[in-house]
Amino acid sequence: MKKNNRIETKVIHAGYHPSDHAGSLTPPLFQTSTFSFPSAEEGESRFAGESEGHIYSRLGNPTITVLEERMAALENGGAALAFTSGMAAVSAVLFHLTKSNDHILCSDGIYGCTFGLLQLLKQKYGIDHDLINMDDEETLRSAIRDETAVIYVETPINPTMKLVDLEMVAKVAKEHDIRVVVDNTFCSPYLQQPLALGCDYVVHSATKYIGGHGDVIAGMVVGADKAEMAEMAASVRKDIGGVISPFDAWLLLRGLKTLAVRLDRHCDNAEKIAEKLKSHPKVGKMFYPGDEEFPQHALAKKQMRRPGGMISFEVKGAKKDAQEILNRVQLIKLAVSLGDTETLIQHPATMTHSVIPKEEREKMGISDTLIRLSVGLEAWEDIWADLKQALDGIE
Repeated sequence: MKKNNRIETKVIHAGYHPSDHAGSLTPPLFQTSTFSFPSAEEGESRFAGESEGHIYSRLGNPTITVLEERMAALENGGAALAFTSGMAAVSAVLFHLTKSNDHILCSDGIYGCTFGLLQLLKQKYGIDHDLINMDDEETLRSAIRDETAVIYVETPINPTMKLVDLEMVAKVAKEHDIRVVVDNTFCSPYLQQPLALGCDYVVHSATKYIGGHGDVIAGMVVGADKAEMAEMAASVRKDIGGVISPFDAWLLLRGLKTLAVRLDRHCDNAEKIAEKLKSHPKVGKMFYPGDEEFPQHALAKKQMRRPGGMISFEVKGAKKDAQEILNRVQLIKLAVSLGDTETLIQHPATMTHSVIPKEEREKMGISDTLIRLSVGLEAWEDIWADLKQALDGIE
């Protein structure tokens, strides 16, 4: 396949050709734990790294390889590695890039479990971290220490939708020889490509838009440098062992084929729902990069293909009013996660970000009245009708 094919083509064809496997149009599922060797000498050669060939699915599997090659192509990276979950992917890249007493600089808002991991790294290995506003170069530079090994960024930030200028961060990081890791879960490679903007690693909770159907837990790391990714595969992934199963890799390959059409529909629906939410009397602040009044709307247009399918909004009232809306929805499902075909709604302060202390949550902009909405693929009119009746029902 041509390297310059558009992403809509890559999601279907990259990393695989039917001639590789007896003409099978769909990549086969190699549901096996181990592989036999034709001879003892070949087994020795494979273990020594002198010849290609599979050994054991923790070290490599043909189905997983197709997924990894496809994801690397979609993110324009050197190589990709698949993991059992998004947090396994985040853990792997941070273990790979840090050592005891290093420092990690983070955007001022991160997923609750990522926050929990950072706390664990600090308690057990002395790897410190700071959450900072990355709005400008000087603020970022002033927060860098001699021990800073990684700049870790979410953009859009979960759940406040705040954006970080990735080109700016990559520029400053390169001045200090620091690696930049970007959680690209909210966008997928269809909407945003951090490596093309100068960043070093991309992580995904592939459970979300990559899979797209709510039936698999998985994670991905894509790196700009193929050799560094090989080091990660040979150390952190091999020895810690958070390797995706062949069946889950196969499910992700199936989901990826419709990534472009799904994301366009997610975005179309989100634009309509955001417009309706903005004018509802029970809605206070709305956080959506596609809104022209969103403070970083220009940045969204610069580094994102489209604004995405995620919306957060504050309810006028108190925590009980936000929870009442969640209890009143019918078509929309009260559930965490995002990027599914179904529209999902949740309360970050008591759910996805509940592990973060209240004071830290409030600094991140996560109030008790904030609701996060993952807009699905249903008819947008039906999504809005359900959301409207729930909003109308609070006093």
